[in-house]
Amino acid sequence: MHDNTKHRLTYIPTKIANILAIAAAFLFTVQPVMAQSILRDAETEAFLHEISVPLIKAANLDPANVEIVMINNGSINAFVAGGQTVYIHSGLIEAADTANEVQGVIAHELGHVEGGHVIRFDEGLGAASKISIASLILAAAAIAAGAGEAGAGILAAGQQAALGKFLAFSRQQEGVADASGARYLSAAGITGKGSINFFKKLQNLEFRLGIPQENSYNRTHPLSGERVQVLQESYSVDPAWDAPLNPKWESDFKRVKAKLMGYINDPNKTLREYPNSDNSIPARYARAYAWHKSAYPLRALEEADRLVESEPLDPYFLELRGQILLESGKPDEALASLRKATQITNNQPLIAAIFGHALIATENAENYAEAEKVLKASVTKDNRNPFAWYQLGVVYQYEGDTARAALASAERYLMVGAPELALPNASTAMAGLKEYSPDWIRAQDIKLVAQAELEKDKNNKKQRR
Repeated sequence: MHDNTKHRLTYIPTKIANILAIAAAFLFTVQPVMAQSILRDAETEAFLHEISVPLIKAANLDPANVEIVMINNGSINAFVAGGQTVYIHSGLIEAADTANEVQGVIAHELGHVEGGHVIRFDEGLGAASKISIASLILAAAAIAAGAGEAGAGILAAGQQAALGKFLAFSRQQEGVADASGARYLSAAGITGKGSINFFKKLQNLEFRLGIPQENSYNRTHPLSGERVQVLQESYSVDPAWDAPLNPKWESDFKRVKAKLMGYINDPNKTLREYPNSDNSIPARYARAYAWHKSAYPLRALEEADRLVESEPLDPYFLELRGQILLESGKPDEALASLRKATQITNNQPLIAAIFGHALIATENAENYAEAEKVLKASVTKDNRNPFAWYQLGVVYQYEGDTARAALASAERYLMVGAPELALPNASTAMAGLKEYSPDWIRAQDIKLVAQAELEKDKNNKKQRR
């Protein structure tokens, strides 16, 4: 009895831990959002927003509240992790051939948003847990009666049934998102051909990876072949099926894709894919980034100059030219291009942040007032840019405004997940600001949030001990 009891007390918790792996699997899909780097680019964000607006409206969502965020990850993936943000991996853009394919993916993910699928995750886990708990009780009874092997069998079968229940729930959500995405595309008058083509790409990838295609029982998603068949039937009878592709979106996609590939890929690969014989705008875009990454600033600048010559008022070409000059140690020469880009875009936050940085980098005190102005405009429109907050803090420090320099640092540290540094900076800011002024109140808010985060971390550490 004594040995059996000891075995029972150690054996059951191990099985419970296995059951909880269902929840851990979901957490694994969410947490990489925090761990991976987010790629931010003014042109890319504007493009993704523009092609998404018709779909967002079709989903009865407000375009002002929905974000499409790019993650620097080479895998072909997109997901939602709560809220109204759609995350797209850079690898998905690289794999896509058209803007229409990207729209098909975004439409699907918006289906998850509209359906509240992340919020409803507990429903699927709850149903699986009921099966797990029932099998756990039966298994414990069997083990207590001395039938250890029978108890283990009951528990294993219960785990398998629970996992199957959860996976079925997940596949159902994916099917709903597919159908919702098709509905959005139809309502927006956008063809579903891109959606079909992208699922076929995924199907070919599954074939190459040797993923079994017989059934989807042990998968969170239906097989791509199954999805193609179901969606083909829906799309082919839709009035929008033969709608032509939007020429502007497709042209913009080629630019954005080339720009992205030039930025993230090995320069040699970029130069092979976009050889010097190709004088198109996307090719020059890609090569400019490849040469810049390879530390050939003159060749990078040559490509940027050709782009600006082709379209002198294109703010993104001007931004690129200014960025190359700035990062090549020529901030004074970068000012004209960056100032014009900032003016054309009415202080687009990311471009304004680079312009502010260039003004500071000149080390000319006469430029600091303009730097403060453009950087304030940047953080007012987009207060989630730690780089802009850092530059604004530098300006304040130059001006001797220690309190606001500390406030800018507090904003930045809180944003990058460093509450232990945000807290002292917020306290310093409060000490030097007029009590109950807007800046003082903001510093107080940061202080309270930082304290709460630190207390939470402290409690988590105690629980792990």
